[in-house]
Amino acid sequence: MATTISLDAAEFVPLPAIRNITIHDLFDSLSKGIEDAKAKPSFVPFVIGIYPLVSVLAIMVLFNYDYLPLLFPVVSGTVLIGPFVTIALCEVSRRRERGLDYAELQGYNFLSSPSIVSIMILGLMMIGLFFFWLTTAMTLYGMTVGDEWRSVPQAPESLMEFARTIFSTSAGWTLIILGNLLGLFFAVISLCIGTVSFPMLLDRNVGVGVAVRTSIACVKANPVNMGVWGLIVVVLLIAGAIPFLAGLAVVVPVLGHATWHLYRKSVV
Repeated sequence: MATTISLDAAEFVPLPAIRNITIHDLFDSLSKGIEDAKAKPSFVPFVIGIYPLVSVLAIMVLFNYDYLPLLFPVVSGTVLIGPFVTIALCEVSRRRERGLDYAELQGYNFLSSPSIVSIMILGLMMIGLFFFWLTTAMTLYGMTVGDEWRSVPQAPESLMEFARTIFSTSAGWTLIILGNLLGLFFAVISLCIGTVSFPMLLDRNVGVGVAVRTSIACVKANPVNMGVWGLIVVVLLIAGAIPFLAGLAVVVPVLGHATWHLYRKSVV
């Protein structure tokens, strides 16, 4: 069956019915995500994937303080691509819910999905959003406390100097306030586009346009509770990141699995 990927044609395709979700639905999705993570631990593959990236970033910061301004945008920006990088976890939850084999590498069966082209296109869109966030964050950094890639009047000579510039100057606080507002804007875009769309592409052979419109429709139908879900995600990611990012090996798989169950509760 041909995969529909046209965004223009999507406007003529009727969307599935959207349910009104409750706070109970959010926490039930989270609970089921925990159950899936226990049934199919994904901690080792996640650790293997995340720690090389974290190590490279840490080495860059350690040996070249020019990269310090990138630290927060990169770490916080992972929220934007979360729905894409956890799609294999959604596949595990989908297979487990339907009584299919979910052992070993079954989560990567999404690669043979009829909607794989749409999945990859949407994934590239989310990655593009991530890099747009990095560009925006560093531009704001350059407009407040330094030129685009360096601290004022030159690259910081230590982590403490960088922290002092950020937290003890008016320019630094301007950066913090505006940066968080911009980050919230990008997070809302990611929430609207990605919360339902990736699981829907796993579940149904639809195009990118239909999946994205359905995800946006879910947020519009449940603005408060979807906002609460976004807050839950952020709080859990922060909590997981505090112990040297080690907690993310638990938090991210749980959230990935929970995303599938939230989709199932949101879309008929």
